[in-house]
Amino acid sequence: MVRKLYSRFTKSGAFKALGPGLITGAADDDPSGIATYSQAGAQFGFNMLWTVVLTYPFMVGIQMVSARIGCVTGKGLAANIRRFYPSWLVYGIVLLLLAANIINIAADVAAMGEAARLMVGTGSAHIYSLGFGFLCLSLQIFLPYRKYVKYLKWLTLGLLAYVATMFAIHVQWSEVALRTLLPHFEWNNDSITLIVAVFGTTISPYLFFWQASQEVEELRSGSSNKTAYTETEDYAAHMKRIKIDTFIGMGFSNLVAFCIILTTAATLAAHGVTNIQTSAQAAEALRPVAGEFAFALFALGIIGTGMLAIPVLAGSAAYAVTESFRWSNGMDLKILEAREFYAIISLATVGGMLLNFTPADPIKELFWAALINGVIAVPIMIVMMLLAHESRVMGRFTLSRRHTLIGWIGVAIMLAAVVAMFVTM
Repeated sequence: MVRKLYSRFTKSGAFKALGPGLITGAADDDPSGIATYSQAGAQFGFNMLWTVVLTYPFMVGIQMVSARIGCVTGKGLAANIRRFYPSWLVYGIVLLLLAANIINIAADVAAMGEAARLMVGTGSAHIYSLGFGFLCLSLQIFLPYRKYVKYLKWLTLGLLAYVATMFAIHVQWSEVALRTLLPHFEWNNDSITLIVAVFGTTISPYLFFWQASQEVEELRSGSSNKTAYTETEDYAAHMKRIKIDTFIGMGFSNLVAFCIILTTAATLAAHGVTNIQTSAQAAEALRPVAGEFAFALFALGIIGTGMLAIPVLAGSAAYAVTESFRWSNGMDLKILEAREFYAIISLATVGGMLLNFTPADPIKELFWAALINGVIAVPIMIVMMLLAHESRVMGRFTLSRRHTLIGWIGVAIMLAAVVAMFVTM
């Protein structure tokens, strides 16, 4: 039965149509994001479920803007910003993005190593994290783009562990529905900060750069050898694929986030466990209250999402830096053809791994990464919306009124959340 369904799914072309959007959405639920969602569920119960429901349409909207810019111009986001805005703006954004991504990589490999140690029951979390980090780096450098993307697409199935965990525990669905629609909590610094963290984790700057650049990679690796979509017929067909890909990818991402908040709310919050700082802590805390099976699924999910997210974090930084300095880039190029691109990937990955061997507090690392992402997300979103409306950039394929409205509402929500965080700090 499973084999027949798999055969139909792959032969239908549905899975082939999924690519940058699916990978981008799944990478959003990295171990750092899992920690944020776990904290939301543990501290506020079901009352934070509304956040991932609210962010879904705006997440889809802004990711489609980045994908549209990439496929119409044939250039990544940083390259387009460099063409139309002052150099200090693009260099400042890229520098902050690189710093935030390295910190995120550090937190992710640390969580993967700790999850592996918990599952194996022995060994050093640092050694495991080094193994995972070098494995991710090797796959990015030595695998051809097409084969590499196939592996990333299949890695997204690891997120189903969190959907399965939800069904492995007892859930009061009537209360879930009520609290999703009518949440109740005090509006104070803790709740606002966590809301900003969830928004910042869900709508992250590195995802904008990654999806735009992956659409460029799709153009390069396609059989038509296009460098941009300029014909209306080709553009319409490609935008249809982008819509399906992005709607499914972001829907999958938010579904998983919903399941993580729900699972930790139904287990940890219900048993008075409210202080969760890392995803590995969440997995360990699940063991005594939800059983070994739920613990194993949660821990496996941390490793699977980390294997997916680390290449996206390192790759998005590499695209941004190389586009800013007009260096060659692309995962379809050999190492000698794009030395700087692969050097940035290596720097970001190894730099993140080495941070775990310093006295730096991983909890503070996550805080600073979230703060940097929150600070740069709003200006990047504003610049993206302006680029998508610029006929010099998009030609006749500028944003529709509906898409414009959704995009600017998303910008306003992110801006309000960041301002509220600073006001209440």
